[in-house]
Amino acid sequence: MCGRFVQSHDASFYADAFQVETIRADTLPASYNVAPTDSVYAVAEHEGTRLLGSFRWGLIPWWAKDRKIAARNINARSETAAEKPAFRDSFVKRRCLIPADGFYEWQRLPKGKLPHYIYRADKQPLALAGLWSSWKDPETGDRLRTCTILTGEPNDLVADIHDRMPVVLPKEYWSDWLDRSNDDRGALQKMMTVLPAAAMAEHPVATLVNKVSNNYPECVAPLDTGAVDQ
Repeated sequence: MCGRFVQSHDASFYADAFQVETIRADTLPASYNVAPTDSVYAVAEHEGTRLLGSFRWGLIPWWAKDRKIAARNINARSETAAEKPAFRDSFVKRRCLIPADGFYEWQRLPKGKLPHYIYRADKQPLALAGLWSSWKDPETGDRLRTCTILTGEPNDLVADIHDRMPVVLPKEYWSDWLDRSNDDRGALQKMMTVLPAAAMAEHPVATLVNKVSNNYPECVAPLDTGAVDQ
C-alpha cells in the first residue's frame, strides 16, 4: 500500500510539471508527511481542460452515507479497482494523477519496521495513478472532492522493502488516462505498468515519519545506514 507521501511544492510547480492549463486548488502547505484524509493536489480533466485541484485523500464514493469510509479507501488495488463497488464508477469516469515528490514504505526487520523514502532518480515528481469522486454530505450539503492512489506490483527496487507500490504513470499515458471519454477498461488496465527500478532511487529515513505531526524536511533526510541493525 501507500500510506504516506510527500508534496513539498506549491500549486504552480505541479501545474508546470503536469502541463496543467488551469489551477482550481486551495493553497496547501508544503507537506513532507502527507497522511490519510489530508488535502492534496491532484490533476484531473474537466470539459477537456487539464486542471490542478485540491482533494481529500481517501475516496468517498457518491453513494456513501457518511465520510467514515474515506480512511479505508486511501488505496485501490489496480488489479480489481474496475470491479470494486467503491471504485468502479471512478475508474471509468474520474481518473486523476496525484503528484508526489516521493513516497514512504516500511521494511520489516528483525527489530521492527524501517521507513524508506522512494523517489524518481531524476528528482522529478512522480505521477501516481489515482481515482477521484465528488461526494455530497447529506447533513451539510457540502461537496467534497476525494481521491485514492492505485497500487500494484513493486519493481525490483521496492520489492526488497514492500510487496506493493503506487502505480506510476509514464508521461505518454497522461492524456489518455485523464480523458474522461476514455472508457476502454482494457486499455486503461494496460497503462498501469510497473515503473522500472532504474528510474527510481531510495534511502532509509528516521522513524520520525511514523508520527503524522512530524512534518518537516528532516522526514526525508537519509538515515545513517551504519546505525541500522539489520
